[in-house]
Order: sequence, then structure tokens, then C-alpha cells
Amino acid sequence: MRLRPDFFVARLYWAEALDRAGAIEASVVQSVRALKDAQSTGRWLNADSTPPALRPLVERAIARATAHRSAAFARSFEPLVKKYGTESLVRVARTLRIYLRQEQAVYPDPRQRPSFLYMPGLPASPYLPRARFPWIDEFEAQTPAIRAELDGVLPNSSAAERVFSSTELERENLRGDGAEPNWTGYYFFRHGVRRDANCDRCPGTTRALARLPLAHVREHGPEVLFSVFTPGTHLLPHRGVTNVRIVGHLPLIVPEQCALRVGGEVHEWMEGRAVVFDDTYEHEAWNRSATTRVVLIFDLWHPDLSPVEIAALSDLIADIGDFRETVDRTA
Repeated sequence: MRLRPDFFVARLYWAEALDRAGAIEASVVQSVRALKDAQSTGRWLNADSTPPALRPLVERAIARATAHRSAAFARSFEPLVKKYGTESLVRVARTLRIYLRQEQAVYPDPRQRPSFLYMPGLPASPYLPRARFPWIDEFEAQTPAIRAELDGVLPNSSAAERVFSSTELERENLRGDGAEPNWTGYYFFRHGVRRDANCDRCPGTTRALARLPLAHVREHGPEVLFSVFTPGTHLLPHRGVTNVRIVGHLPLIVPEQCALRVGGEVHEWMEGRAVVFDDTYEHEAWNRSATTRVVLIFDLWHPDLSPVEIAALSDLIADIGDFRETVDRTA
């Protein structure tokens, strides 16, 4: 296995042997890794892509992983169930079943397709109406102070971070109109981790953000940043991970020929005028001007979620992330 980590058939047999030996958790990890590696090559997706001799093993691996993970995630909800009752977590339970492929997702809008986690029962719309956000007028009123702090940090290239983690991802997702595309961020939160130094340099922006229902999930969210597109940069169409989280933009520097398209509907940013959208719809953004465009991006919980659902979802997403990391680290 150390010589051939991609040899998923051997990993599948290893998972079976671990299961027979009673090493259930290790067997589940190896099962999920084997399935993930095989499916990334287009195999074991269904009966047609699975050799007949392997189908019983693959089916047992799927059943083993699903049962174990379902039980583990259910245990994490026990304190909330005891405190609030099962009725308050019905949608979260369905979300987990859909994630584990125990229930089929039914999308009210066919344009919506989360790449990771789907919660049923939330209104589906590319853009969310301003009336859903009682804080939005007060937040927009902070635009001059936020813009002043942006002007103070924008020339400091040492604080900028590339949004995509590799050149390969940039080439896959960015295009340039007559110039090399460039998308960088001055982060206040990244993968859920607070950038203390950046926050300290922009105290007014930090205070304004603290009043928002940011989607905090351990080691995952929110992502909050001054998002900088250089001239000609085009972020190609893509989809977000989950509809329980929505994305807000506060435009700060917006030259002409800059826009956002979500679900096929174009929105032209206006400086100081916030927009909130569901990024599980295919979306893209561009700066076709000759100057820099900057938008403050912030991740929010969907306004239809209850406090109990938010608590459960933040734990669930973190737990799924922990398991995925364990799988990815497995030799």
C-alpha cells in the first residue's frame, strides 16, 4: 500500500480484512479511501462501472461506511436532541441522509446544485431579497469607513494572499482579457481561522463584520476578505459547496464593466450596495475594465436556519471535514 497508494482494489480487500478482524473504524477509513480513489477514476460509480467479481465487496464497503458514519454523526447530535427535541433537527437529519446517499435530493430549482451538502426545505433563489437581512442598511452605512481602511492596506502586497492554493487551480478557474489574471484576498477569516493582524489593521471593518451572522465552522468557515480582481480578470463559472451558507458582497471599488452572474442572472455591483446570493447556483464574476476591482466578501448562514440548526450544521460540517482529513491522510 505504501508503494501503490492508488491501488484501490488492494485497499478494498484490506478494508474487508480489517472488518473481519473487528477493526471497524480502520476498516471504514480504508473503505472510504478505496471508494474515493476508484470513483475519482470513473470506477465503482454503479454496477456497470464495477467488475462483477468486486461488486459484493464494493457494496459491503459502501454499506459499512454509510452505517458507521451515520451512527457517528447521529451521536454528535445527541446533546442537541436531548435539549431541543428531534422535531427541531428534522431538516438536519434529512441533510445527513442526503449526504450519505440514503435519501435522494430533490431540488426545487434545477439550476441549484451544491457540490457538497444540501439541506432541503430552504428557499431556492440565485439572489436573496434585501428584506431578509435586517442588518444590511446599517452595514452599508459603514462603507466609507471600510473603504478608508481598504485604501490603507491595498498597496501592501505582503498582506495579499492568492485565493487559489496553486497555479494549476488558477489556470483552471481564471482567465485574463489581454493580461495575466490575478485574484488575491486580504483575509479577515480564512477557512474559519481569524487573521488577527489583518483584523487589527482594519478595526472598523472588523467591528462591522462582527455584527453579521457569519457562518462559523471550525477549520472551514467563514471566508471573509477584500477580494481583489486585477484588470481583465474573469473568474469562470463554478458552484459553491452548500446551500446552508450564502455569500454577501459589499462592493468597494467598482469600475465599469464589472459584474457578477448567478444562475444566469447578471448583477452589476454598485459601490456601497450589498448583494447576497446563493453560490450553489453556477456563478462567475469579471472585471473587464482597465483598473482594479475590490469587493468585501463574507460568508453567512442562510436566514431561514434556526439557531439549533446552525449549531447542528456547524458540528456536522466540522465532523465531516475531520473524517475527510483522516481519509486523505491514510497511507
